[in-house]
Amino acid sequence: MSTIEIAGHNLKGKVALVTGATSGLGVRFARVLAAAGASVAIAGRRVERLEELAGEIKQAGGRALPVKLDVTDAAAIEKAMDEIETELGPLDILVNNAGMNVQSMAVDMTPEAYDQVMNTNTRGMFFMATSAGRRMIARGDGGRIINIASIGAHTVLPGLAVYCMSKAATAMMTRSLAREWAKHEINVNAICPGYIRTELNSEWFDSAGGQKQIANFPRKRLGDEDDLDGTLLLLAGDQGRIITGSLFTVDDGQSLKPA
Repeated sequence: MSTIEIAGHNLKGKVALVTGATSGLGVRFARVLAAAGASVAIAGRRVERLEELAGEIKQAGGRALPVKLDVTDAAAIEKAMDEIETELGPLDILVNNAGMNVQSMAVDMTPEAYDQVMNTNTRGMFFMATSAGRRMIARGDGGRIINIASIGAHTVLPGLAVYCMSKAATAMMTRSLAREWAKHEINVNAICPGYIRTELNSEWFDSAGGQKQIANFPRKRLGDEDDLDGTLLLLAGDQGRIITGSLFTVDDGQSLKPA
């Protein structure tokens, strides 16, 4: 975390929650928000990973609270929110990042796998957002909700029909909640990342198949986790005051159709 440089962004005094903070982008988001001065609750199912990340943030001078959470459990969401408010204070920023996918052609998708994807990516994200929104409305000081979608929200990704469906739902949910909560000064936006190298996909992208996929990208490269830092901080802080209901595609042109 000490190597992250945050210039022009001050989130001191803010309380942020990052879901899906046990690996990949969620870990990066937590580190960046903490480096910008926010007290960060980090939520996920693997407690040992959360505790390791919290220790790293605290060692760097930040404040972090590990919270065990399965976003598919609506009752657990409310319990986690209560814990965060008790330990850190009222929530200012939610990074709704928890998500998963199942690689499968549509004709092979089982009802169980379908439910797993939709319950995490759509149902879980919705009830995380509404829990945060309800508390922000009651508090009366506004807030920021940043949903992590995907280029799959607007681009067909072969073998990921249900995943793309879930992310398209995230996009419309983002716009709908932004409209509903505008009068409460709650900004709701979504980041739609392209293919970014993370712990979860590095093995694939190092394989022959993964290298072939990268070769078909316009710039023939993957994004890095820190490529989302600027968009995250813009939407979380004061510089994004009048941005709401927007979908930010950050994909290095990967979703652009070839000429």
